[in-house]
Amino acid sequence: MPCTFDHKEYVVSTIHWTQGQGPTHQSARWHSENGTACPRRVVVADDRTRADDAYRQACEGTALLWRGDFHNARQLLQAMGRRIDRKPPRTGTSAGESFHLHRRAGSHRARVLGKLLVLLGDDHTLALRRAPDVRQACREAYGPPEGPMAVSLKELLGVIGAHQWRVKGVDVPALGKRIHPHYGVFAPVRGEYVDLVARAPLPVIRNAAATGTAFDLGTGTGVLAAVLARRGIRRIVATDVSPRALTCAKENVRRLGLTDRVDVTGPCLFPEGRADLVVCNPPWLPARPAGTIEQGVYDPDSTMLRGFLAGLSSHLRPGGEGWLVLSDLAEHLGLRTRTHLLDAIRAAHLRVEDKIDTKPRHPRSRDTSDPLHAARSAETTSLWRLTADTP
Repeated sequence: MPCTFDHKEYVVSTIHWTQGQGPTHQSARWHSENGTACPRRVVVADDRTRADDAYRQACEGTALLWRGDFHNARQLLQAMGRRIDRKPPRTGTSAGESFHLHRRAGSHRARVLGKLLVLLGDDHTLALRRAPDVRQACREAYGPPEGPMAVSLKELLGVIGAHQWRVKGVDVPALGKRIHPHYGVFAPVRGEYVDLVARAPLPVIRNAAATGTAFDLGTGTGVLAAVLARRGIRRIVATDVSPRALTCAKENVRRLGLTDRVDVTGPCLFPEGRADLVVCNPPWLPARPAGTIEQGVYDPDSTMLRGFLAGLSSHLRPGGEGWLVLSDLAEHLGLRTRTHLLDAIRAAHLRVEDKIDTKPRHPRSRDTSDPLHAARSAETTSLWRLTADTP
């Protein structure tokens, strides 16, 4: 049966399926963090479902609501993934074309694997054989339960993984502490950008009676605000436009005992007032995210980057600096040129005082099987020290 529509928001919101002898018609609310449309056709699948059949139906647009063993569902998802991988993505004649083909292949993979669904109960219980207790992980990601809800198994596995990260935390050597990311908030797993902020020379504070004020724009987990506090900045205002990020940053600031030094506020890019130091680590690739989960990586039309540059001068105290932490991966992929970046800096009446570079240490930079290996291996992450270019 087709999905019903919410005519107010024009969003497909409910899945319908038939089950058992009779058969009985059932329905549940549909949810997708990436905004994937509710599948129009849903059939029941269980331990008897063959991977070839599941893959074929998923490619045709039919969703499979799993009612069997949880571990068998995971194995089926892996088997479907192997079938997708039998046809490797094409390589373009340029880095930019390869990037777009890579994203297209990733979208196809996500679309097909996203067709394997599970049903969460009234209290977020996953009522499948050998299923883990996912209630707390789902409450963290989805909020309080509002009745039965269907989600893709692939998304639920991401929710479970995010909960484990949230509990265990991510070690940040520059802090000597662990940061606990929340679901949907970019985790500080790439330590090079954190290390840049930890070692760059701080601007000279003209007011000798104070130790300075800093703004951390797009704070995410709050990791850079915490690094600045550890470096002796007296007051840090951390902002973000994401409610999840604001909650996450506040929790990490509390865990680290920095609530008297770091004020988390938003949703906004710049807070009111001026600072001696303004730090911004915007998403590095000017492309459209496939959903909210990708917003920490993709910045459509470099919106956040341009907003930071445009507002920086008016938010700096005399002698203050803006630190732009940015990878040049977009340049190697043909998505942005160095000339474009420098022109944007000059147009914002800013001057480059210095640039501190580092090479990536993440495994993908060494993975020769990655279709974007050439760009990733050439990548440099830089901290640009900017000042207001006043007469």
